[in-house]
Amino acid sequence: MRDMRGWFCAGASCLCLAMPAQAQDTTATGPDIIVRATPLAGEAPEVGNARALQATQAVSVAEHLARTAPGVTINDVQGNPLQPDVNYRGLTASPLLGTAQGLSVYLDGVRVNQPFGDVVSWDLIPTVAVADIDLVSGAAPQFGRNALGGALVLRTKSGKSDPGVTLEASGGAFGRVTGSAQAGGVLPGGLDWYVAADHFRENGWRDLSRSRASRALAKLGWSDAASSVSLAGHFADTNLNGNGLQEMRLLAADRRSVYTAPDNTRNRMGMVVLNGETRLDSGLHLRGNAFWRHLRTQTYNGDVNDDALGENLYQPNAAEQAALTSAGYTGFPVAGETQANTPFPQWRCIANVLLNTEPNEKCDGLINRSQTRQSEWGATLEASGRFTTGPFAHDLTLGASYIGSTAHFTQSSQFGYILPDRTVMPVSGPGAFADGTQDSENAFDARVDLRSRTTALSAYALDRVGLGQRLTLDLAARYDRVAVRNRDAITPGGGTGSLDSSPVYHRLNPAITLTGKAADGTTLALSWSQASRAPSAIELGCSDPASPCRLPNALAGDPPLRQVIARTMEIRLDRGNGWGHVHAALFRTDSSDDILFVANDALGYGYFRNFGKTRRQGLELSADARLRGFTFSASYTLLDATYRSSEVVNGSGNSSNDGAGPGFDGTIAIQPGNRIPLLPRHTVKAAVGWEATPWLSLNLDMVAVSSAFARGNENNAHQADGTYYLGPGGTAPYALFNLGGEVRPRTGLTIFAMVRNLFDKDYASAAQLGATAFDAQGRVVSRPFAGPVIDGERPLLQSTFFAPGAPRSLQVGARLHF
Repeated sequence: MRDMRGWFCAGASCLCLAMPAQAQDTTATGPDIIVRATPLAGEAPEVGNARALQATQAVSVAEHLARTAPGVTINDVQGNPLQPDVNYRGLTASPLLGTAQGLSVYLDGVRVNQPFGDVVSWDLIPTVAVADIDLVSGAAPQFGRNALGGALVLRTKSGKSDPGVTLEASGGAFGRVTGSAQAGGVLPGGLDWYVAADHFRENGWRDLSRSRASRALAKLGWSDAASSVSLAGHFADTNLNGNGLQEMRLLAADRRSVYTAPDNTRNRMGMVVLNGETRLDSGLHLRGNAFWRHLRTQTYNGDVNDDALGENLYQPNAAEQAALTSAGYTGFPVAGETQANTPFPQWRCIANVLLNTEPNEKCDGLINRSQTRQSEWGATLEASGRFTTGPFAHDLTLGASYIGSTAHFTQSSQFGYILPDRTVMPVSGPGAFADGTQDSENAFDARVDLRSRTTALSAYALDRVGLGQRLTLDLAARYDRVAVRNRDAITPGGGTGSLDSSPVYHRLNPAITLTGKAADGTTLALSWSQASRAPSAIELGCSDPASPCRLPNALAGDPPLRQVIARTMEIRLDRGNGWGHVHAALFRTDSSDDILFVANDALGYGYFRNFGKTRRQGLELSADARLRGFTFSASYTLLDATYRSSEVVNGSGNSSNDGAGPGFDGTIAIQPGNRIPLLPRHTVKAAVGWEATPWLSLNLDMVAVSSAFARGNENNAHQADGTYYLGPGGTAPYALFNLGGEVRPRTGLTIFAMVRNLFDKDYASAAQLGATAFDAQGRVVSRPFAGPVIDGERPLLQSTFFAPGAPRSLQVGARLHF
């Protein structure tokens, strides 16, 4: 796949040959390859609907996509079924702040990427209320910011589409309980109504991973022959524990174990959406929506304090003992405490917090808290109509939108110590919080108090031009103006260390698609498109080389970053008829000014900067068929995701880093052609369904994923040595099977069961390289090696951390419809 330009030339030639001047009408065609879809309407390939969600028993839209949609994979970095990173053709929609977001997600015409960080919280989407899921491939400019790799478009049910009452409940492994209720109907005078609510609760298969999520939707609609309007209210309240990656030795000893805890995220969201459309006598079609939503996110995370690794955490000295005594503590050692006899040290941490001296070096734990309050409002208006100019027929859509938002983000870090169950106990005292006041040369300030206001004005146009009986040209363009106003309550005024800034971003992004339809039902399209994303506040707040961040989410400075620009070329072939559908695509997305967290001269620190270029290209094949009582589907995606520019990033966990010796901090150099971490090269999906009788159906699906490089192995050069570096440089390939079935003993009653991970495969969906704070038995070891000592630093034990997948589980439930 060195160069796809030849493929495009070949595709263009085939397109011309496939378009006869006179041809009979075909009875079936494949779905259009669309720049035609808009946030409010249009056509796009469907990758799911309400019935498919029932068949997979997916707990979220993300799980359904991971099991069924071509080109989609997930990284379960958070370790929670409702918080995955969703990758489509190598670009991501993630709930994690600081992750480069490359997909736009729309729900009933509202972009649900959040204002602060552009993250997508999958836990807030009411799965039971989803009617259709469409996926627009490639850079999709009409969907605005973040649609670098495409757009996911969700639509909810209505009283007209889903009348009646449906109740559902299920229970199964790991204490998982789900329930949902939905009801809808049509009233006199053109009114319809729909309400739905679902609830998810589980203890989790890993330690300390209890979660719950409640979502609800209420919708009232009215329609006549020419117009429709609906008013919907969304509500969600979730409390999730996702305990993330685990070090490989601890994972081998106990797959249920967690590295540190707690890792809690609480979300609460309310949203109101008004949608309407009307068709005028002139043929003009008007659509519009307006919305308001408010989100509150709180996190409480117990983490290892990396600054304590390599330090002496044991045996309080005389001054520390005096401080402990003065504060009323007893039972601390007066002599002889060592790493060998104290697996979980605490006394030096407590004493240094009391003295406000060096808790940043003597406390092995941190409690990181954050709170984000966001409000967003906006409106979109579209007008479409058909007209002709000479021999050409046009289907034109013009649209404009306004979105405003405010966000208030606060963050703090409190020092603590790790307990035997690997939870972190916070310590109170004058030096309890990392605010930079400690009497230590390595004191750091992790506080953030940032208010942000964003205003986005957009205008877009789409024109489908009929060039002949079977040849169409789709043109699209969107202009975005995004103004961000950040104000720092801790260090106001701008300059180094301040988050104050007021950048404004402008961009006009075009797209063009040439589509031909042959008489036999074959559709061939060639497209080129461009999309962009403005830097998020999390990136803008950590972009100053003179004031680097200790962590990607510890904001520290704010020079401007440039927008990320993605350009996609795609050839797509579709063929469909009564038996099924075949699809093939060649694609290439080149991104420039990609944003990457890179290393800084200050040890262990870094900042976001524009990186240069990345490329995601590949092949996508899929097919589905129906034969008597059977349905078949299969897909294969080859993804070649690589860096195309050189860069230096932190590589402390990588054996090839340039540190003073093995186990020391250092950097690694990315070279053009290195593969991007966490993106598997090969993905295969297959499913078979059997409608054995009118009352019995069975479904078997499979997902097979090849290996992927770990984060920290961006240069693809890590090699374990068994002494300083313990683990591999990425994940192993795996294949998962899921078996489901439904029994319908009478009309309206369905009993269902789902076995996930049928063959109980041990696997990991993501990996990361880094220093470990524990030995193989789970005891804290701050100094794994006595030497060498270089510039006062000691080597650390580096290992591979994995995101383990859930073992086999059974879920059984019933659904009643009347």
